[in-house]
Amino acid sequence: MPISQRAQTRLVWLALLAAAVGTGWLLRSVLTPFLLALTIAYALHPAVERMARWRIPRLLGATVALVLLAIALVALGSLIVSVLSSTLPQLQRQVPGLVGNITSWLDATAARMGLHAHLDLGSLGELLTRSVSGDPQRWAMQLLSSARSGGSTLLNVLGNAILIPVLTLYLLLDWRELMQRAVGLVPLRHRDRLLDLVHECDGVLASYLRGQLTVMLLLAAFYAVGLSLAGFQLAVPIGVFTGLAVAVPFIGFGIGLLLALLAGALQFQSLYALGAVAVVYGIGQVLESSYLTPRLLGRRIGLHPLFVIFLLLAFGDLFGFVGVLLALPAGALMLVVARHLVQWYRSSPLFLQ
Repeated sequence: MPISQRAQTRLVWLALLAAAVGTGWLLRSVLTPFLLALTIAYALHPAVERMARWRIPRLLGATVALVLLAIALVALGSLIVSVLSSTLPQLQRQVPGLVGNITSWLDATAARMGLHAHLDLGSLGELLTRSVSGDPQRWAMQLLSSARSGGSTLLNVLGNAILIPVLTLYLLLDWRELMQRAVGLVPLRHRDRLLDLVHECDGVLASYLRGQLTVMLLLAAFYAVGLSLAGFQLAVPIGVFTGLAVAVPFIGFGIGLLLALLAGALQFQSLYALGAVAVVYGIGQVLESSYLTPRLLGRRIGLHPLFVIFLLLAFGDLFGFVGVLLALPAGALMLVVARHLVQWYRSSPLFLQ
């Protein structure tokens, strides 16, 4: 039975799609910096276009946008460094006392239960003290040793640190031309439909990025103010880090929560720290899930938590830490495509017959 022209066309497109997916899978480590550069260029190109309308040369506008992004990333890194540099020395000094208090509490609890046993956690305290030792010379020796043993990894990180800004700059300079060429490759009979899909994806993704940035800034201010009112000495760096880290669901919030608990335990050494962190972070979660996310991101971008966890694991396995950062934007795009596929399925003979 001869195959119709439409079926042949569909088979060709399926073969091209399978070839593209297979190539992407094989070259995923090579494509990671290109994917990240494309994402950064997509987020920055509206600002570059606006500066171009102000008669600012595209090269200068793209450079300014990249420099501002680099400053923001350096500021975020300095927050993490400030928290660690302030917390680790305190932890090193107070680990023996904390371990001693835990040992005394465990012994007293065992005695009340009628158990005559003594737990010696001294070796654990010594191990923790050595692990968080703030000796810069020891850290430097460990870093040099890691660089010698994993030189290829270090070179890969340094190479990507140079390659990604260069790729982003070229994409920003040629963004309009690249988009026009991509549209020119779409078959004429499907161009309008595909352009509608692309415009919808662009609107959803732009809405997601703007909403997510607003949520991050508001939560950063909330956690910083809340921890400051609770009396935390490291309220500002921990609060700002927690607010910005919510861009990575579950993981970012969990790291911020652990940092707050650690800082509170070292500063107050009482259950007050646990209660204060529980109140501040509990209110923050309710505020984010019940008001900020539905109002600023919109219901149509909402993803089920199980799907979010799947995206984080899948993209993290494929593209590493970069994949974790790109998981939610990719999920928002998948949601748009999935809605169109469901509409097509419901109107197809496969569903109607």
